[in-house]
Amino acid sequence: METAEDSAVADFLQILEEHRKNCERQGKYVEAEIAKNRLEELKLHEENRRKEAMRSRQLAERLGVEEAHMLEYQQFNMDWDRKMGEYEQHANELVEAMRDRHKNELKEFQETLLQKQQRPKFSRELLNLRRIQEHLAKQKDYTEAHKIKLKCDALEAWELEKWKNQKQQEMFQREAKFKHQKQGELLALQKRIQTGREEQKKQRELDLERLLQRYRNVKNELEAQQNLERIRMEKMTQGGP
Repeated sequence: METAEDSAVADFLQILEEHRKNCERQGKYVEAEIAKNRLEELKLHEENRRKEAMRSRQLAERLGVEEAHMLEYQQFNMDWDRKMGEYEQHANELVEAMRDRHKNELKEFQETLLQKQQRPKFSRELLNLRRIQEHLAKQKDYTEAHKIKLKCDALEAWELEKWKNQKQQEMFQREAKFKHQKQGELLALQKRIQTGREEQKKQRELDLERLLQRYRNVKNELEAQQNLERIRMEKMTQGGP
């Protein structure tokens, strides 16, 4: 685009050229020579000024592209950091919520197991000895009844301890199975979270590549335009009078 300065210089060069031609027609060759030399100096100066102006403008254009790209890149990272931070926060909330739920479910499960415990079933031998003990007591054979009672008490204590151990072992096994099931649920959730995390990372890389490709396209297009402009400038310089 021609500036006011360009127009003024062109007008002055045209006036000086007319002056040279007039001097030539009038035979004022010394003045014509002076005008010719002045024209050449001014044209050379003008060419250099135009080239420097073009270089300055092109540099500003390239810097503008770079600055715009850096701003877009910074905004890109800010947006993605925020998005990924929100994802991590939500993921942590889901994991903590599941852990709290599992903790409450385990407590309820343990309470249910305790409530469902049945009374121990004693052996036929013990039950028979108790009947003999009662029969001897009814017969007023207290000495023998006492001997049988001691034997029954010892056998009952042994069977009761055995029953308690078995029930405790069963509770441990059922509780371990319950915990294993809940751990599986937690691992499945964490796996889904990790999958989402990897998908986010992959999407970020794809979006970044698109951003960089847009930048490369703009930069290449600008370089091509500026090269054409420099070539036209050189042709104009070489083709001048």
